[in-house]
Formats: sequence, C-alpha cells, structure tokens
Amino acid sequence: MDKISIMLADDHVVVRESIRKFLEDEDLFQVVGEAGDGESAVHMAVTLKPRVIIMDIDMPGINGIEATRKIKKLCPECSILILTAYDYEQYIFALPEVGASGYLLKDVSARELVNAAKAVYRGESVLHPTIAGKLLRRLGSIGKQEPENPDFLTDREKEVLILAAAGLKNKQIAKKLFVSVRTIEAHMSNVYSKLGVTSRTEAMLAAMKKGWINLNELNRRDTEGCSFSVTFG
Repeated sequence: MDKISIMLADDHVVVRESIRKFLEDEDLFQVVGEAGDGESAVHMAVTLKPRVIIMDIDMPGINGIEATRKIKKLCPECSILILTAYDYEQYIFALPEVGASGYLLKDVSARELVNAAKAVYRGESVLHPTIAGKLLRRLGSIGKQEPENPDFLTDREKEVLILAAAGLKNKQIAKKLFVSVRTIEAHMSNVYSKLGVTSRTEAMLAAMKKGWINLNELNRRDTEGCSFSVTFG
C-alpha cells in the first residue's frame, strides 16, 4: 500500500520534528515537505501536491488561514488540517470559507492528531470540541433567524445529515439505520451536491445557517455516545 503524502507547515522546528516523528512511526504517512511560513507552504503545496497538509495559523508572512485559502484554490485535492494554539473566532468562522477539512488545537494527543490526519485524508471533517461548540452556538443562533425549506432533501438525506452533524461516522450511521456504508456514502454525496458543498463541516454549517439543524435538536438525538465535537478516533 502506498503511503499517504503529508506536508507540515509550522514556524517552530521542534513542533514539525515532533509531528513528523509520530506520523512516520505510523508507517502510513510519508512527510514529503516542511514549511516554516505561509508563502513557503503555498509554494511547497503547489510543487509537491501532498494529499494532506497539517497547517499552523500563526506563521511569518501570510497566516495559515490565508495560506489554506490559496492552496485550496491552486490544489483543491489537498486536504488541510489546521493545528494551532488559537481558538479565535475570526479564524474559526473562516474555516468553511477557506476550505479547511478540520481545525484542532495543540492540546490534542499524538494519537488524536494521527487519527484526524487519517480522517481528513478519507474526506471527513474533524473539529476540536472547543471549535465545534463555538461553531454550533454561533451558527445555531444565525440559523434560527431565517429558516428555509429543506424539502429538496429526502427524509433519509435529512436524517443522515443530522446524524453526520452529530458526529457519527458513515459506518456508525449505516449501523444505526440498518443500511450499508455504501448507501450512506451515496446519501452524503447527494447532500453535498444539493447543498453545493464538499465536506461534512460545510454541509453542517449550511444546514445550520438555513435553520434545518439546531443545538437542541442535536442534543436530543440518540447518537450512540458520539458527539459532533469529537469526530476522530
């Protein structure tokens, strides 16, 4: 099996070295490049075209959010996982706009980061619990103001979307609804197409903005012990 190419962008050498070590210990990833600033990250991503990029925010020159925006425009196939010490709202709410697949804080464990990298490679979205909470609170209140009609989604597509927003993975949703994983993947693909999005995070945010999903509804859902805020593992 070919290893997953991954690139690191962080201005602290010791951080890059630590991440490189436990990623490569997995024998699944191959770190193909390391960048110490935003401009270098963009140039390196275009040149190397890694499948996954772990991106810090606070770097010299352009920050990680702007670097992510540029990379996704030039290399849309790259999955970018933000890893930072900051949970500032201006960064969090830029997440769907710039196309990042996830946002973790640097208090996560090595295992959580490895699992998150695997998840974004598979096309899933990953959010740190603190980040997910802020997004849900902010967009939950926005969504209540202008509800729209979700009738162009089927009942099953709505159900799958809500379970996905609650944090269940495709395998868990399939088990809960007594269907195959392939069926759930087809439903999610239809949801993405109808909403004009490319990830679970964007689908959840779109549904929140339209008033289809709210915090109370998610909290009432039986999600087999999973919450939207913890999608790795």
